[in-house]
Amino acid sequence: MTTGDYFKKSVIETFTARNGLTLDFIISAVIALTVAIILGFFIQSLYKKYYGGVVYSSSFAMTLVGMTILTCSLTLAISSNIVISLGMVGALSIVRYRTAIKDPMDLLYLFWSISIGIIVAAQIYPLAAITMVIMYILVKRFYALKKNGLIYILVVHYEGEATGAKIMKMLGSQHYQIKSKTMRKENVELTVEFRNKHDNLLIADMINDLPGVKDVNLIQYNGEYNG
Repeated sequence: MTTGDYFKKSVIETFTARNGLTLDFIISAVIALTVAIILGFFIQSLYKKYYGGVVYSSSFAMTLVGMTILTCSLTLAISSNIVISLGMVGALSIVRYRTAIKDPMDLLYLFWSISIGIIVAAQIYPLAAITMVIMYILVKRFYALKKNGLIYILVVHYEGEATGAKIMKMLGSQHYQIKSKTMRKENVELTVEFRNKHDNLLIADMINDLPGVKDVNLIQYNGEYNG
């Protein structure tokens, strides 16, 4: 059979076989969509549990469920015959999505939902299960690594070199890194980044009690702020 014959046969089947809507296809489609719904809600629950950004978006979380279901439905429609697949490609090629995804982890969840929808529609259920387990382990591991100590930004305004030496001595017990040091005659602005595993912030109070210190600002930084 040549390529031309294959296309002709597919076109004929489109009008004679009612787009392949047989009983077997309907049963397999219902099963695939059911699995897609279950796995989509599972992805949504993981996103809610391990979200580490600034503001949690419930609408984006529900988008993950809808993305899984719609991708599964679209893949099932495309797989029914080649005419529909060509029409889908033409229709989707002119659609532009302008929603900005600033967090790379959100993009990961989107591709996760799309991938599961395609795999389930192809009825490769063992691969879908393996993918879900692997992604769950990776997300959980990444979340555990992020929680292994909180990062803080310490901003101190003080006067005199002696005060600065005392501040450095107090920070000696912390794993810190000086980000900036602005000097205006006797006035100094010091910005330090340090990691604290035990959530013990007494060091800020101790620095604030030093003579020569004007004010102390302590900001928790989780790496999710975007400009």
